[in-house]
Amino acid sequence: MSRSTNQLTLTPAEQLLAIEEIKKVFAGRLRCMDTKDWDHYGDFHTEDIVSDTWRGLPDDKQPVTDGKNVVVGRQRLTATIRALLDGPVRITSVHHGHTPEIALTSDTTARGVWAMEDRLWWTNGNREETLHGYGHYHEEYRKVDGRWLISARRLTRLRVESTPGFDSFLGDRL
Repeated sequence: MSRSTNQLTLTPAEQLLAIEEIKKVFAGRLRCMDTKDWDHYGDFHTEDIVSDTWRGLPDDKQPVTDGKNVVVGRQRLTATIRALLDGPVRITSVHHGHTPEIALTSDTTARGVWAMEDRLWWTNGNREETLHGYGHYHEEYRKVDGRWLISARRLTRLRVESTPGFDSFLGDRL
């Protein structure tokens, strides 16, 4: 993830407003993901978003861009998340972000760390498969045309609890 070298000149009130705007962007992304609102999911990301959130998947199911375990670009990210959660097997998901640590690095850039918890469910024949994960989102934000957007994301997991067949839904999705 990159770091900005620009100077921060916002007033304390403007800094607080920027942080609140970033919180809304983060919350909106989670809401759109869980409600499967794919027409708006990409609206929370820059055109050049880099997402490194796939490391919990089996090695042969992780998306790759230019040989790296990341997804690059707003449209590709939306398509990849949609294929994962809303493909032939629909996954019910609930994502929560807690206790944000947001730091403005310039008037138009910021970084943040969010404690996260996610739950996913799907029906495998007559059995319910589940995943319950805990970890952190490490994100970068950039103000584009007056609006804060997510420009980079990395997910680190502390713990994952899942049923033995949870990953079987993946098939050739990603």
